[in-house]
Amino acid sequence: MKKLLIATRSKGKFPEIVRLLEGLPLEFLNLNDTDLPDGYEVEEPAFTFEGNAIIKAMTLGKKTGFLSLAEDAGLEVDALGGRPGVYSARYAPGTDEDRYNKLLGELSGVPEEKRTARFRTVAAIYDPETDKIRTCEGVYEGVIAEKPVGSNGFGFDPVFYNKELGKTSAEMSVDEKNSVSHRGKALRAAREILEKEFLSHGTEK
Repeated sequence: MKKLLIATRSKGKFPEIVRLLEGLPLEFLNLNDTDLPDGYEVEEPAFTFEGNAIIKAMTLGKKTGFLSLAEDAGLEVDALGGRPGVYSARYAPGTDEDRYNKLLGELSGVPEEKRTARFRTVAAIYDPETDKIRTCEGVYEGVIAEKPVGSNGFGFDPVFYNKELGKTSAEMSVDEKNSVSHRGKALRAAREILEKEFLSHGTEK
């Protein structure tokens, strides 16, 4: 069975991604399952999510020889001119809590109607055997809450509020979050691309 390397070490992100790709004739690996050194990270020098996802997928695919799926994602807050954007993971040193507390501080006094924001994910799939690369995107609209609520998820989930469901992303189950999230949308598109363009020849069905 063909292996798919998912470019993460995150214990939160990996099962979310696998859940969306289950059923494909693939064996799912993450970076902890490779011979890459502990702590190995691909530099993300691009100014766009797509650029970083492509760099990550191609670098890892060439280093390991595996079909690779990488994504870059971030939070775009309208009141902050689209920040933190591609710098979301590096928005503040320390923990996820440090990052969302910085965000809440920057938005202090901003009324609810101006706290609109979106998560954006771009996924890239790269096959080192054929040198084929494909990308797809998912966007998830919401507002930044006044304070963190919920203990599920990771990143900015505790402060990202979904008006339709009446809860933050950190209050959702994995399946509930996958049904609405940017990553869920991008990975459903990635699943279609994998089936049509990467798995249609010479693989077990």
